[in-house]
Amino acid sequence: MTTGKTHDYLIRLRDLILQEREYAKTLDLTAMAQIQHEKEELMQILAHVQTIEQADKSIATQIRHENRRNAYLFKATLGWIRDTMEFFGKQSTTSTYSASAGTISAPVNGRLLSGRI
Repeated sequence: MTTGKTHDYLIRLRDLILQEREYAKTLDLTAMAQIQHEKEELMQILAHVQTIEQADKSIATQIRHENRRNAYLFKATLGWIRDTMEFFGKQSTTSTYSASAGTISAPVNGRLLSGRI
């Protein structure tokens, strides 16, 4: 693969990662799926690159940085969703009796995610 092609692929990958974050912010899942598909294709192409030119190393560093930012955004969002689901799960559980006849809350069992009531 030529150096110019590798440079173009790296630039495109960086741009896709930035677009992915914007689509995530606006919850445009269709566009995110398209971006993910194109990113996967680029990653398959770039997997064959053995060495990166010195001029392209800064772009690779930007890609790593932006990808980590996206990962943090997705991880934080997933944590927020889990906390929300746990909160609502606790709100919908009934109290049960323990062996000593005291009331205890039933554990959260993921009823909202499983579809069972």
